[in-house]
Amino acid sequence: MTNSYHPIEQNKRTPIVDILRGWALLGVAIGNYVDFLYIGVPHKINNSILSEILQYFNRYFFAAKSWTLLTLLFGYGFAILINNVAEKGKNPVTFFAWRMLLLFVLAFINSSFWLGDILKDYAFLGLVLLLFYKRSTKTLGIICAVIVVSIPFVMAYVNGFKVEHPEIATNPEYLKLYHSGNWLDFFRFNLLASFYEQIIIPGYAITAHLVMFACMLFGFLLQKLSFFNRLNEFKKLLKQIVIISLLCAIIIGIGFNLAIVYKSPFLKFFHPLYWLVLSTMVFIATGICLLYNAGKLKTIFNYFSAGGKMTLTNYMTQNILGAFIFSGIGLGIADTMPYWFYFSFAVFIFVLQLFISKWWLSKFNYGPIEWLWRSASYRKVFPFKKANAEILTEIKTV
Repeated sequence: MTNSYHPIEQNKRTPIVDILRGWALLGVAIGNYVDFLYIGVPHKINNSILSEILQYFNRYFFAAKSWTLLTLLFGYGFAILINNVAEKGKNPVTFFAWRMLLLFVLAFINSSFWLGDILKDYAFLGLVLLLFYKRSTKTLGIICAVIVVSIPFVMAYVNGFKVEHPEIATNPEYLKLYHSGNWLDFFRFNLLASFYEQIIIPGYAITAHLVMFACMLFGFLLQKLSFFNRLNEFKKLLKQIVIISLLCAIIIGIGFNLAIVYKSPFLKFFHPLYWLVLSTMVFIATGICLLYNAGKLKTIFNYFSAGGKMTLTNYMTQNILGAFIFSGIGLGIADTMPYWFYFSFAVFIFVLQLFISKWWLSKFNYGPIEWLWRSASYRKVFPFKKANAEILTEIKTV
């Protein structure tokens, strides 16, 4: 491996991309921690007014919007990495396939601690994305548009599929594994739940993966357009997108909710849930871009950027910490707390991670898991700790 074969330097990263990653990570933390409420025998949940408010807030601003945004940014990062490797005269397909294999390893570890892992999906779809990396901007745009238009029809059709499987997260027999306090039992519970409640479920295996792939292609397209590096040029377009996406989200949201209430027959062949999710995600992401471009919330965005640079470390840490708090290998409180507790606890952990990330990156070049993944990907050990000169330079620029 030659010395010229190296990843993008930290000081050449696009700040808004890391800020968006940080925001998405907040939503993922909330979604994952709230899910602990539903690991247990089904029971009536009496929500307080605070819990009801937080539940609606999560539903309309975070649920599914965060992982779709994070997936879009994965596609964006994929394009940057492919270009970087190709410019060095290396085979990008071989390199990225190896990198995705390593991500599968991390996904297996993460799945052992958390049944809702998404890394395995990124690794799988990352390999599929390799088939499209030479496609033109126009071709990517057409493919992405076709997939997005087809999603409501696919979802409605797939919802008709029935796959018999045990309900791991609510079955008393399997829940014994979760609460036993035995590490092997705990790992077995999570891996079984990942298989039965994600991998073989048509709604996730087909519909969710189709949505993820559309987001990845769109992120790839944005990188080809250098979109996040040209926000000043696109200022007018960004404002238009904010208005249009908000109107779409409101119209689709109202129509969709009315269709559910009145049990409209068209939901059997046209299910617009992900149109609502994607339009809301675009509205939020574009709004953040406008705020960043206008120079607003600089301090907050600075911390979000730090968290976004350590997305993988922070994500896996959240899940491992959740295991120690909620399962039998830790405190074992699982589904015993009110909704507001899970929501608030996720926000607390996320904020704590932002401060830790900011401190960590003042001393080290990468998050620990990012460093391991990079070094293994390039088969080269990169400097982990910052040199004194780098630290002094960073202090002067803050």
